[in-house]
Amino acid sequence: MKKNIVYFARMDFIDPKIVDYSEQHTQEESHLLAELNRYTHTSVLKPRMLSGHLQGRFLSFISHMIQPMHVLDIGTYTGYSALCLAEGMKKEGRLYTLDNNEEVMYTAAGFIKSSAYSKQIEMLTGEALESIQLLNQRVPQWDLIWMDAEKSQYSDYYHALIDKLRPGGIMMADNVLWSGKILDQKALEKDEDTKLLDAFNKMVYQDKRVESLLMPIRDGIMMLRKL
Repeated sequence: MKKNIVYFARMDFIDPKIVDYSEQHTQEESHLLAELNRYTHTSVLKPRMLSGHLQGRFLSFISHMIQPMHVLDIGTYTGYSALCLAEGMKKEGRLYTLDNNEEVMYTAAGFIKSSAYSKQIEMLTGEALESIQLLNQRVPQWDLIWMDAEKSQYSDYYHALIDKLRPGGIMMADNVLWSGKILDQKALEKDEDTKLLDAFNKMVYQDKRVESLLMPIRDGIMMLRKL
């Protein structure tokens, strides 16, 4: 059955018709996620930061595949990615979601409280690296990590977490194609975020401790498995 598609601003280097077709043939988001999706696009600044339907189902799919015990979500925004990642957790699993924006954390808290995972999700407000250092002392190892925060700090997040990612664990980083600018020589020369994302992609690819896969989903996801 064809779904009613709501057109919002997309990462504009992938044909919108391809995205629409993909969404039409992907499992629907839950009622709560659809409500969060609509609320974010009508009431919150920079709604393109939301993971959204297709990417959200991908996160849920990966989480169901590995059934993680400990999940880290770097970049809560309005809580969409956290709720998707929580879907595949073990019953006793726990997800930690981080953001330094109190306003969006307030929005996320309302939707997380309304979810089936409210008792399994812990929200931490503050600088991500500081929160990661604190959590690394509490959590024995990470099973699943999603990075969607400051692009300039992706390499810092990676170095802070790679030794705590269990063998076979999955780490994913969003926006690594940076709306296609990653192939723009002028952007690589003049835009700091583009340069740092390119360096991050190369670093992951060259790290012999992991198996990497860069996928052109939405704005690009760097996915790696700890060997």
